[in-house]
Amino acid sequence: MNDEQWRAIVECDPSCDGRFFYGVLTTGIFCKPSCKSRTPKREHVRIFASADEALHAGLRPCKRCQPHRADWRSPDEELALRVKQLIADCFPEPLTLGEIASRLHVSPYYLQRCFTRLMNCSPAQYLVHTRIEAAKRLLADTRLSIAEVAMQVGFRTGAYFAHVFHKQTKQTPTQYRTCAERNEQEWP
Repeated sequence: MNDEQWRAIVECDPSCDGRFFYGVLTTGIFCKPSCKSRTPKREHVRIFASADEALHAGLRPCKRCQPHRADWRSPDEELALRVKQLIADCFPEPLTLGEIASRLHVSPYYLQRCFTRLMNCSPAQYLVHTRIEAAKRLLADTRLSIAEVAMQVGFRTGAYFAHVFHKQTKQTPTQYRTCAERNEQEWP
């Protein structure tokens, strides 16, 4: 085992998952590098290239990180996916961090911390991004007024929508619609 592999085990580094697995010889269990189980003593650890290799060596898969299942997601990853799905389904509604947390039966603090760590943006930023993408589609494909688009994607006023839209896209909604119409006319 090299120092990089040991660092990944100690720091529970998810970027090393799939590159190698580690077995703890004293317990007979093998894990992914990102497993949150107690850090073993270095001299008790053996590195494996695959889960099958660890199984053939007589080790059992960890019940926490389930290294033998390729489709397995951590509870935090599952939560992030549920947040993304809830936002995709309900973005026109007035969603707050507290409302999302309540619907998913977790604390707002835990939800914020978990989602931000995994997605590199807060739930609020993801919600705004989702609303702006939906607004772009409506602006390009419909003749709805700016205020109607704002209401359909979850903004309370056209003015606030225009402010957020400009901040995200560097264009006003009207400029975006004009560019979309121009591009549509250029294509046969």
